[in-house]
Amino acid sequence: MLVPMKILIDHAMKHQYGVGAFNANNMEQIQAIMEAARETDSPVIIQASRGALQYSQFTFFKYLILAAEEAYPEIPFAVHLDHGNNLEAVKKAIDLGFTSVMIDGSLREDGKTVSSYEYNVQVTKSVVDYAHQYGVTVEGEIGTLGGLEDGVGSGEIHLTDPAEAKKFVAETGLDALAVAIGTSHGAYKFASTPILELGVVKEIKSLMPDLPLVMHGASSVPQELTDKINQYGGKMPGAKGVPTTSIREAINLGIAKINVDTDGRMAVTATIREIFHNHPEKFDPRDYLKPAREALKELVAARMKDFGASGHGREINNDGA
Repeated sequence: MLVPMKILIDHAMKHQYGVGAFNANNMEQIQAIMEAARETDSPVIIQASRGALQYSQFTFFKYLILAAEEAYPEIPFAVHLDHGNNLEAVKKAIDLGFTSVMIDGSLREDGKTVSSYEYNVQVTKSVVDYAHQYGVTVEGEIGTLGGLEDGVGSGEIHLTDPAEAKKFVAETGLDALAVAIGTSHGAYKFASTPILELGVVKEIKSLMPDLPLVMHGASSVPQELTDKINQYGGKMPGAKGVPTTSIREAINLGIAKINVDTDGRMAVTATIREIFHNHPEKFDPRDYLKPAREALKELVAARMKDFGASGHGREINNDGA
């Protein structure tokens, strides 16, 4: 059941759990995400970046989503544009049937240059005015994350100012707000013990208790996957991701949507590297894509349980979403 993302994040806020938002580029990833949602009875958000849509040639992604809706009618899910950079990108996603879009006005259109507050308000408001005509949920961002992922990121961390966030929401009318609390995109988030500024979440929720908040850069970068990738020929230096304990604490404070991309990439890559190393005679793509799909499904299912989403899919269906 394809629904506006607002239905999912509002339900998550009401019942104090987090909805996992998992990035996908191809059929196997979408199948893995939806299978995990079925296995755990969880609502879920499938995300696609602008790069992912270009990779899948836009129309293919549209019909993969329609196939997911047909194959998993009992799963409430949303399809979300991750880090849209302008109104035209948003329009394209809505034309493809996306039920939610993010406009990242914290950066200029190049996806790298930190913008001004005024620019962020202007571009976010234009997206809200357009998307709400179609019942599409809008996520915006105030503050910036570190790191770089899929060509997006300034490499600078600017923590969200709670008072500015309240003003931003009032001036734009958005539905969900991505906040900067010290996380980063990509695999290399923290060189040592991860520290998140969860007080920022707490203060924002005290000012806007009904607003769903979003955590970007929330992959945990499991050490076992880093080791496995390196064991079979990879070159990933050690790095620390966001501990699941910190994510659960953030959910308790008001985070309703948790973005995960890097962990999924690592699960797929580690599995394929192992197969190529142990079975160099293999040349049928099904021999490595099927196990990679299963590994991703297991990771996504584990994250859904970590976020407390298990069992809530049926609840949303019963509520008439």
